[in-house]
Amino acid sequence: MSLLFLAFVTELSLPLVTVKPVNSGEHKLMWHFLDSHDRALMMRLQTLPNPHYWQRSARLFSLSGDGAGYLVFALLMASFDGVSGRQFLWSGLASFAIELPLYWLLKNGLKRNRPCHAVLGIAAIVQPHDKFSLPSGHSAAAFVFATLLTWYWPPLAPIVYLWAGLVGCSRVILGVHYLGDVVAGAALGYWAAKLGIYWLN
Repeated sequence: MSLLFLAFVTELSLPLVTVKPVNSGEHKLMWHFLDSHDRALMMRLQTLPNPHYWQRSARLFSLSGDGAGYLVFALLMASFDGVSGRQFLWSGLASFAIELPLYWLLKNGLKRNRPCHAVLGIAAIVQPHDKFSLPSGHSAAAFVFATLLTWYWPPLAPIVYLWAGLVGCSRVILGVHYLGDVVAGAALGYWAAKLGIYWLN
């Protein structure tokens, strides 16, 4: 994330130039390029050795990213960890108040079909909660949670971001998301958490 911020700052420091607007044809070309790479990756995943092992592990990571656990954890932290725990709870509520409406608008605005519905030979290993794919809600929620934990308890950063990444990857292995959905969800969750923290601080 810091590299992205550095690139953004560097770009701002460059002289202003006239940028050619991207027309609808170029948008479609970029979307087709990204979509084709996502679909190719999904097909490669079908050739993984020992698929039952990967699918079983993916189920566990996906389950760990289901929504109810976040609230239970935050309430426990608020009860037993004093000021930091209460700040974590309120920051979490603020972050999800930002993330969830954006997630809903993007998913129902972009209307990207899930790989299990759009790519021949891809089957969903779990039942998806809704019809559309982009962004990944599990990835967004996991990165909200990981970013909040990292803010209040920095030593946890390597563990929780690894866990959040594995939650996202599990959704790809389970056939319900493309990698692009996971990246978009991770970015949404990260910045929603940052805004939620900023809001309360």
